Parts: sequence; structure tokens; C-alpha cells
Amino acid sequence: MDIKLRIGDIGKTTADAVLFGVFDGLKKPSDELALADKMLDGEITKLIKQGEIKGKAGEISIIHTMGKVPAGKAVVIGLGKSEDLTADKIRIAIADACRALRKKGVKHIETVLIGAGVNNINPGTAAQVITEGAILGLYTFNRHVTKKPESGEITELVINDRNPKNKAAVQQGINTGKILAEAANLARNMVNEPSNFMTPTIMAAEARKVAEKHGLEIKVLERKQMKELGMGGLLGVAQGSEEPPKFIVLKYLGKNTKTIDIALVGKGITFDSGGISIKPSDHMGDMKSDMSGAASVIAAIGAIAQLKPKVNVMAIVPATENLPSGTAFKPADILTAMNGKTIEIITTDAEGRLILADALGYAVKQGAKMIVDIATLTGACQIALGDITTGAFTNNQELLDKVIAASKETGDKMWQLPTFEEYKELNKSDVADLKNTGGRNGGAITAALFVGEFAEKTPWVHLDIAGTALLDSAKGYYIKGATGVPTRTLITLVQSLAK
Repeated sequence: MDIKLRIGDIGKTTADAVLFGVFDGLKKPSDELALADKMLDGEITKLIKQGEIKGKAGEISIIHTMGKVPAGKAVVIGLGKSEDLTADKIRIAIADACRALRKKGVKHIETVLIGAGVNNINPGTAAQVITEGAILGLYTFNRHVTKKPESGEITELVINDRNPKNKAAVQQGINTGKILAEAANLARNMVNEPSNFMTPTIMAAEARKVAEKHGLEIKVLERKQMKELGMGGLLGVAQGSEEPPKFIVLKYLGKNTKTIDIALVGKGITFDSGGISIKPSDHMGDMKSDMSGAASVIAAIGAIAQLKPKVNVMAIVPATENLPSGTAFKPADILTAMNGKTIEIITTDAEGRLILADALGYAVKQGAKMIVDIATLTGACQIALGDITTGAFTNNQELLDKVIAASKETGDKMWQLPTFEEYKELNKSDVADLKNTGGRNGGAITAALFVGEFAEKTPWVHLDIAGTALLDSAKGYYIKGATGVPTRTLITLVQSLAK
């Protein structure tokens, strides 16, 4: 979809549909909507008086112009109470409206700068979230569907601002919004692929494409190099599959130093059967999404390279399948991670933390100043927080505060869970340094703390996206299937570190 800026009279647009935003409790049209109402002989005023247009959040009123104005349809979007408007609510409203219009066969949309000037939402921010809402909300994954969709696609969105002084800020907002949303959609594409189209080898190839396109450094470690580095956690999980594991490292250097300011680590289990401790067959197909963390960091660092913040970033992806076979690792086995810690295997279905152990060990060895890892790690987190909120854990409150601040900008909801010392006792083993599960009670916490052991003293945040990586139905700009969470938050976090 092409997204453009136009400075001019919204009443002269020839788009298939023109969008306006209104607030709950409106009595009559104002601003650009008043102009449209006049051109439509008061039709919008009539609908307001009849109670058809109330301005409530989620309300979409489509008015056919019958040739009275150049645009084919005037679309009035409810935004809720003006005092409650946020940038994220604009994203949601635009996503819902764009999907509704796509069903009507609309190809070209023009919108006023909805929300600008309300509750300190500046023109640049309004343009950015309108752009994000449209791109994220219209996302589809139909690569493997041979029949073309009947409704087609919206091909153009024009953002109209009548104030020429805002031109630079609005254009910057469009550019940034496009980069963030397209990165999230790249992550969605990777996660939505079936596992036979997203093996560790294919994931490494996708990472190479991102690196080549955006000028990133990349290296992919093979099994021999992993053995030399002592990556017993990753190699242990990988030994049950015929697909070779890959350890992917991408690097963006925004400063004239080689010090890594932040490492973004993504869990890359391209399919998780549970291994010898095999999962129930119901919904096992969803385990193609167990590489959502990996997809988010690959997509994020590509976007970071486009935005060019003065920060040095490393993205690390340990990638493998977790399958049962005659060579698979087993309960009661003991593995040795890259940093020398030994791990007793209680269940082979707690494999994500094993590959993250080596990835965090690698980040520490590379001297990363801080680490954020992202993983579909535990069903326990999904039970605790559902599919709405990502669980967040840390050994450094200052870093987590920055992550949560970034998430509030992007709309990716996150909630901090405790990491009290007492929980660490549950991860202790009688026969090794650690065991790979602390049991059902506090499962999300003990899993996070297991991973945190390998961050050592480095400031670290763990994001458990088991519930938020995949949705059963659309919610605003999150579409059924892969959500792309928390790609945009990672990008926004890195941008904040440069300020």
C-alpha cells in the first residue's frame, strides 16, 4: 500500500473514501467534517440528530455521497471520549475502518489528520499511528492460498493536513510508521509460515536477506562452531531433528565503537513437538509459532538499521526444531551450557530456556551492556495474562521501565511479574547446577529466572510472549494469527536509548 501526504482541501479529494474522526457526545459536525456536511446538504447533521452517528469508540458510519462530492464515500469513525483519546486508540480506529472499507471494495482512501492536537498528540505522532494502523490492520497472510480474495486490497492511503507548516513532521511520522509497521508484518510473515517453510536454515536465509537489504553484519554459526563454543543447551535440543540448528547473529553499529549497547535475543524453535516429553496433539500445529521471538528480533534490527539511531545493537537467534527421535535428548539427561553451568533435564518440553541459555551466554561473552530476550516461553504466562498482555521480568528495574515505556508508545501491553529470590530455589537440582523446570507453581517466573541465570550481572529483561504472539481472532490492528509482538516495542526501545 502506498501512503502519501497531501496538503489541501479534503473536500476536493477524488479518493474512493474519505475518513473523519468524531468524539462521543458530538452535537454537530466541526472542522473538515462540517465542510463535508455542507457539501452533502446536511446529511451528516441529520445522522447525528437521528443517533446513527454517536462518536462512540468502534463506530464506523459509511455515507454514500451520491456524486455531491468527488469522493465516493464519507466515513465517520467514532473515537470515544475526547479526554480519553490516545495514539493507540487512533491506531485501532484506523485499522478497523480500513478493514471495513476493504470489504466494500474500496481501493483509495484519504483521511484527515485524525487526533492531531488532542491530548498532546502532535501532527507527526498522529500521522505515524494512522500509518501503522492502516498497514497493520490490513495485513493478510495468503501466500499458500491459490484463490485470490474477492475484495482485493486497498492500494493507497493519503493523509491530508490542511496546515503546510506541519508538512515535515507529518512526512516523518508517515516514514517512521511505515518502517515500524512493515517490520511487524515481516515478523508476522515469518511466524505464519508453516514449519516446513520456516526451518532453521530458511530462517537464517531470511536473516541474510534482511542483512543484505539494510547493510547489517551477519554471521551464522553451524553445529561444529556451536560445539567449539560449548553450546550444550542448543545442541541438546537440536539432536532430535534432522534439520541442522543455526545460531544467527546480526549486528547494527550506529556509533563509531564496537561495544554492543544492547543485545536482542529471540527464541527460535521453528517447531516444538515437546520432544520426548511430547505435547498433546490438540493445537500442536500452533507450535510453528515457537520462533516468534526470533522473528521479532530479526525484523526489529532491520527496521533499526533504516531509522539509524546512534546505538550499537546485536540480534541473536538460536534456531532449531524440538522433535522426538532415537537421537533426541531425554528427561534426566544433563546438559552443559556455554557458560559452564550444568542443567538437569526434567522435561524436554522446557526446551526454549535451554537454547536461550546459550544465546544469553553468547551475548554476555560479546560484552553486551544490556540484554532483552523475547520468547514464547511458558503456557503458565498465557494462563496468567491471557492473550492480551506480555509478561515482563527483570534483574534491572531501570531497563524494564524503559521497555514498558516503549510498549506504551506502541500499544504492546506488558505487565511486570516478580522475580523474588525465593523463586530461584525451585530451579535448583540435586544432580546439576540447575534443573530446566521449577514445576507448575509460578511456572512463568521460574522459567524467566532460569533464563536470567545466564545473563549473570548484565542488566536483563525477559519478555514472555506465549500468550500474545498468536491470536484466534482480530483485535484492532492485531490480526488473527501472528501478531508481530513485540517488534515495534523493540525498535522504539532502541530509539529511546539513543536519546
